Amino acid sequence: MARDVKKNMISQKRKKIKSFFFFLSASIIGILFFFGQLYFYNEKSVNSFLETENKIVFLESDSLNFILKTGAKNVEQLLRQQGFEINQNDEVHPNLEAKLFNGSHVFVQKARKIIVDESGEKKEFFTLRKTVGEAVREKKELNVGEDDIINPKSEFMVENGMAISITHVKVERETREEMIAFKIIENENDKLGWREQKVTAKGEKGKKEIIYEVVYYDGKEIKRKKIDEHIIKNPVDEIITRGTYVKVGKVHTGFGSWYAQPKYLETKYPSISGYWAANPWLSMGSYAKVTNKNNGKSVIVKINDRGPFGPNRIIDLGKSAFAAIAPLGAGIIDVKMEEIKN
Repeated sequence: MARDVKKNMISQKRKKIKSFFFFLSASIIGILFFFGQLYFYNEKSVNSFLETENKIVFLESDSLNFILKTGAKNVEQLLRQQGFEINQNDEVHPNLEAKLFNGSHVFVQKARKIIVDESGEKKEFFTLRKTVGEAVREKKELNVGEDDIINPKSEFMVENGMAISITHVKVERETREEMIAFKIIENENDKLGWREQKVTAKGEKGKKEIIYEVVYYDGKEIKRKKIDEHIIKNPVDEIITRGTYVKVGKVHTGFGSWYAQPKYLETKYPSISGYWAANPWLSMGSYAKVTNKNNGKSVIVKINDRGPFGPNRIIDLGKSAFAAIAPLGAGIIDVKMEEIKN
């Protein structure tokens, strides 16, 4: 009797286990079926949605905003419908193959062509930048520096077909050495003849270093400014000693006048002093000291012409020689003429 009860209990337990697994399997199948139907429904709904003519799409192009009703399936179809010609330089987001949904946003920026004149060479570029400065600086081959001159100015907005010029500006410091001239100091020695001179101390040029700021436009120097200098070597003065001793011979008194000598005489008879005169008897090329007896002023002249031949007129001075001892308006003056022997 006990054995039959035990068998009966085991049989009932097995039936319960079988029922549980059957229910579990049926539940799993039902869930899978539900999600399969849901996926099929969504796919069908999406496909149906893509084909509808009533999608609302937002289009932004070059800061202009449009709200469009369209049946286009992707971005490329939408842009073709709106007459946009897209090239490789333009920016489109999302990409042309992207599907459109109700409420999709499409961004389009058309590239603008700029013609850049760089140092006389014209180059064409396309840019998505808004300002001139941004457009030219993004082109590495232009190598635009901070000091370069851009025309129109950097802050101007880029327009399609805009002509832009770039002047490359280079600012450099340049160091140069320059010579400093020495001074000539003259002194007199009454033991030396009046036509003698000696270099008592030889002069030497000095040297200085000068720093310039140099501005170049496209490699051509347009401005140079000295910003500093210092002396490397000071110059040494040159000292020249001139003789003042005049050995005089025979003395003559009479009248002196002046005249403008012909150029050929000055060329033919060059003089150290640069003063000329005419005399009736002194040797050509000889020298005479002429003193104005009224004021004591004197001048040494070189005889290079003949005359004068008037009464008691002993010398005719060149215009500059006469002016050294008397006003030209005096015309004729009372003079002492001494023959020079050295």
